[in-house]
Amino acid sequence: MTIRRSVLPAAALALFFCGGATALAGRPFRFEELSRLDRLTTFTLSPDGKWIAYATTVPDVEQNTSRSAMWIQPAGGGPARRVTSGKFKDTDPSFSPDGRRIAFLSNREGNQKIWTIDLEGGDPRTAVGFVNDIAAYDWTPDGASFVFSADVFPDCPDAACTRKRLDDRAKSTIKARIAERLLYRHWDSWKDGMRTHIFQAAATGGDAVDLTPGDRDAPAYGQEKDFHVSPDGKELVFPSNPDKVEAVSTNSDVWAVPLDRSAPARNLTAGNPAFDGTPAYSPDGRSIAYRAQKRPGHEADRFELVVLDRTSGKSRSVTSDFDNWVDEITWAPDSRSLYFVGWVEGRANLYRVAAAGGPVDLLWKGGSASTVTPSPDGKRIYFSASSLSEPADLWSIGADGKGAARETHLNDALLSEAPRAAVSERFTKSADGRKLQAWLILPPDFDPSKRYPALFFVHGGPQVPQADAWSYRWNLAAFAGYGYVVYAGNPRGSPGWGQKFVDEISGDWGGKVYDDLMRMADDLESLPYVDKKRIGAAGASYGGYMIAWFAGHTNRFATLICHDGTIDLASANLATEELWFPRVEFGGWPWEANTTYEKWNPIRFAADFQTPTLVITNEKDFRVPFDQGLQFFTALQLKGVPSKLVEFPDEGHWVLKPGNALFWHNVLVDWLHRWIGGAAADEKQLAKAYSVTR
Repeated sequence: MTIRRSVLPAAALALFFCGGATALAGRPFRFEELSRLDRLTTFTLSPDGKWIAYATTVPDVEQNTSRSAMWIQPAGGGPARRVTSGKFKDTDPSFSPDGRRIAFLSNREGNQKIWTIDLEGGDPRTAVGFVNDIAAYDWTPDGASFVFSADVFPDCPDAACTRKRLDDRAKSTIKARIAERLLYRHWDSWKDGMRTHIFQAAATGGDAVDLTPGDRDAPAYGQEKDFHVSPDGKELVFPSNPDKVEAVSTNSDVWAVPLDRSAPARNLTAGNPAFDGTPAYSPDGRSIAYRAQKRPGHEADRFELVVLDRTSGKSRSVTSDFDNWVDEITWAPDSRSLYFVGWVEGRANLYRVAAAGGPVDLLWKGGSASTVTPSPDGKRIYFSASSLSEPADLWSIGADGKGAARETHLNDALLSEAPRAAVSERFTKSADGRKLQAWLILPPDFDPSKRYPALFFVHGGPQVPQADAWSYRWNLAAFAGYGYVVYAGNPRGSPGWGQKFVDEISGDWGGKVYDDLMRMADDLESLPYVDKKRIGAAGASYGGYMIAWFAGHTNRFATLICHDGTIDLASANLATEELWFPRVEFGGWPWEANTTYEKWNPIRFAADFQTPTLVITNEKDFRVPFDQGLQFFTALQLKGVPSKLVEFPDEGHWVLKPGNALFWHNVLVDWLHRWIGGAAADEKQLAKAYSVTR
């Protein structure tokens, strides 16, 4: 399959990246500035294509929480008008099919419900409430009802039963948990015997009807907006895993059920034992598009875009020759083509492909796109876009890939006051001749005649790219604001350079990928403005594992930072929740012969730990259980290595609460400042946080 490229105009590219290239008066962009940004979350277009509604989240550092507000503005430019107060969490806007109302999720009465507001004026009012938080929702095409997902006890016949059980639990003085099956917890939450189901309820309220009853999650793994109502309003499509032990299976299948429940749900992709999911009806109702993988149990297999004909029941991949991952998918209004986001060479690009198959057209390349939404007339495509130097704003582009335009300017005033880092790419060669790509982020007001400390960052996943995208967790531009040269590479295992490159990390966690990283570290050291004696390395998740591997295999870094990383592969991968992952990555279970757990186990090399190390771990992290950080810190202390432990009891795999996040950032900078220099962390913030935690 050939890829035809429609190039984003140079002027638009210059506009998109202007923040990374312009040094303005004022303090450099740092973590305090990061914590003040308005964060674009979701958006929607009105049925006539004239209006955009979107939600922004504003952190409240003092209260350690966030609030969200809803906004509306003309498509194509014009002033924005706030439609909710911003005192609550108002998210996920969606226009009614007649365009007269906007629905949204809000916690303004406690748990998360569906609310609506009339565009002609008036106060928001509750549309649908439920016993538990409503996780995601959609209008039915006639606007008379909503479908939504929420957690319930699967053996309860109605919501009242679930409510009584939850009340009884809350009143009980015994807080024990019981599990009799795997996947009893996920990410940062215990399942506690509950399942995610999809319901339908009238838009004016009333009892909700369970559309996916039974002892199974629908959507699969409790994912949020992963269901779709057919254009005629008669059927619902959703993913669910029928396998008995979901924790060792990626066999999500696409199912369809009549909204009137006149027939049981039927499995549309039963012939594929690997992943099928994110289904969407074509606007004409004739087809269903979804993403699929071919290898059972391989969560990092290539995602292809598949189109299923509803009449014949036959499906075919339309991206079989596109050797990279298909991420978000959406139909064009005429049902003749689809748009998708694809991870290629460190960017999330926007592509188009015909529903019948054929060449893949590159429409937009300039950072990372998401939430792709074509206008009703098909003439423009709206999407959220960000880069390593620019937080997300709404953009639009012509269906021909021309005429890119920025629709929102959420943080222009704040960003104009804080000069940001300049971003560029670096390339080096692997031992087997592969091109290795990395991002280089230079401090604001960079002077090539000076010598700077540097931060070498290793991304997580491991099968996740280090993308040209804004992050509120590891914001590399903010680290550069403290005077560090930041280097963040895409070694073996990173998507975007073909599936073979992705596959070559499995079973080889400390092998070729480690060599790739050492060659990238050589490249960083070769830069004349980098002080070789003042380079620190940091990583999270798989990157945290690699930091632990570094600790036992190299002394080239002056300091190390490990966030939620694995130190003992056997114990970590029996306590994690998605067990299909270690079975594939290490070739079986720890007690079986011919696995690679011990070969690549960092704790085996603890005798060689010497580098000062900061270890962060979180109690609600069920992906990399927090005892891994405790073990790493204990080993460092027993070895007499300078080290510090930071543990958050109320955070999962990421540090998300605004106050926690600002403290986390300042602790990291404080540690780097101690060992390799650079600007000091905010002493006031640190003193305040330490006074509470000590």
